[in-house]
Amino acid sequence: QVQLVESGGGLVQAGGSLRLSCAESGSIFSLNKEGWYRQAPGKQRELVAEITSDGGTHYADAVKGRFTISKDNAKNLLYLQMNSLKPEDAAVYYCHAARSGWWPIDAWGQGTQVTVSS
Repeated sequence: QVQLVESGGGLVQAGGSLRLSCAESGSIFSLNKEGWYRQAPGKQRELVAEITSDGGTHYADAVKGRFTISKDNAKNLLYLQMNSLKPEDAAVYYCHAARSGWWPIDAWGQGTQVTVSS
């Protein structure tokens, strides 16, 4: 099993910054993808950013140039640095980790709320 615990959400004014953290534990070896998703009220959960096992990153068009995903492998922490926040960035942000192969994993954290005031 993989356990993911997010932190760092909160209330911020438009234009401000937040850094989300995701503490990973359990069977976190050989993860293929780690990433951040978000879900706003009445909307589907959407990918925000992800990082692959080879270090490649992918961002949703809406956050490119403003958000940065990174990983501290020594601490098993996944980060999402969010700058120039907009009211439309407000959502519950979820950490996600996946592994394919002989021991597949598709794990989610409990989510952390990000609120952006205009």
